[in-house]
Amino acid sequence: MGHLQDRTAPVPSPAERARTLATRSGTAAILVSGAPERAAPVLHHVHPDGSTVLFLPAGHPLLCAVERGRCGELSAMIELTDTAPVALRRPVRGLLWITGWLRVLGLRQARRAALEILTHHCDDRLLDLGHGAGLLRLHPEFAALSDAEGTGWLAPADLGAAEPDPLCQLESGWLRHLDQCCPGVLGALARQVVRPSDRARALVRPLGVDRLGLRLRIEDGERERDVRLPFPRPITNPAQLAIELQRLAGRPVVTLGSRLPGGA
Repeated sequence: MGHLQDRTAPVPSPAERARTLATRSGTAAILVSGAPERAAPVLHHVHPDGSTVLFLPAGHPLLCAVERGRCGELSAMIELTDTAPVALRRPVRGLLWITGWLRVLGLRQARRAALEILTHHCDDRLLDLGHGAGLLRLHPEFAALSDAEGTGWLAPADLGAAEPDPLCQLESGWLRHLDQCCPGVLGALARQVVRPSDRARALVRPLGVDRLGLRLRIEDGERERDVRLPFPRPITNPAQLAIELQRLAGRPVVTLGSRLPGGA
């Protein structure tokens, strides 16, 4: 992960960035104390306070290990990886580690947990619960975040009090649209962040967007750096995002929200 060029630009708080990363539901891995290898859940869901439900096939060694643990629990850490939605040489944008105690849910508890997950997103694999699959829950003690904006330690209360970025669910589609369909806009943005002498070899790609700004990845040979272009005011919806993008690109401002993924 590169370093942002403008360290004075406002950025979301560590708790907000952590909640956003968890809400995007990227890849997850389970690391259990004393186990040499990490396990990958079939699916996972992170609640606002960092408690995490993990879906594993029945008979998975981790289910057995937790049940044999002292008081039916094991110390464990969940690693959540946030990956850029566009193809980059170094695609990992951030990591969130949640440490706590892992327990196997009984069938009744597991069914309640599965119903709660279904209120957020549907997944047919949850139908296997009790018929070839089981659920674990991580009860969090603390979390640690590392991304291009910095690092931070977080308590469950910090996570629970924060809200995910209002653009987080549309970010992936919007960035892919910008990358694949808007070369003129990217070229205009590149002229603001790359010196004229470097433009022939520098490749500028969209890396991320949040309510406070747009992040770009500049790949120059074997090197890369990340740049944040701040918005003059926080935004909350696609129409505002379209307007701020045009301002950043130095173009006349018109309403284009309906033409972008997630537009109103």
